Amino acid sequence: MLVSLTFAFRNKTQKIDFKNMRYSILLFSIIFVNIQSTYGQANNAKRTEQFNIEKSIAIQGYDPVAYFEQSKAIKGKKEFAVKAEGIIYYCSSSINKELLVKNYKMYEPQYGGWCAYAMGSSGEKVEINPETFKIIEGKLYLFYNALFNNTLKTWNKDEPKLKKNADSNWKKFYNQ
Repeated sequence: MLVSLTFAFRNKTQKIDFKNMRYSILLFSIIFVNIQSTYGQANNAKRTEQFNIEKSIAIQGYDPVAYFEQSKAIKGKKEFAVKAEGIIYYCSSSINKELLVKNYKMYEPQYGGWCAYAMGSSGEKVEINPETFKIIEGKLYLFYNALFNNTLKTWNKDEPKLKKNADSNWKKFYNQ
């Protein structure tokens, strides 16, 4: 089967003949998959480099879905693990795991899971206490809370400014 494709490029007409369409589709598919795979690997590497993880596990093993669905921090379980672009999340139930698999971006913490207050005030990556959190406009924000320093309280005093700064500062580390 002879298939030809004609297209215009910079005011010149080009004609490509495909002697066997099956091989052409296969070649295109291989090229497309390689491009996607290369992009995916680069994106995964960037995420694992910039996100707050320990041994590829985010939020110190807490369930990201529980913050939304149960309105509290719940430790996840290894048997309900979900890997999302190189980052592993532990869920506390099979229901939460299903929700995370369907839309992990919705449940991921902002700023790669680093302290939102520190990202907003100084643009630094600071550890968090996974039990100190806030949901703002459907997004999860985590905060440092130890040694008489609960950064969520300070965040609440000037949230609009800190959030704007944090959004800007996070782009310096990770621009999606």
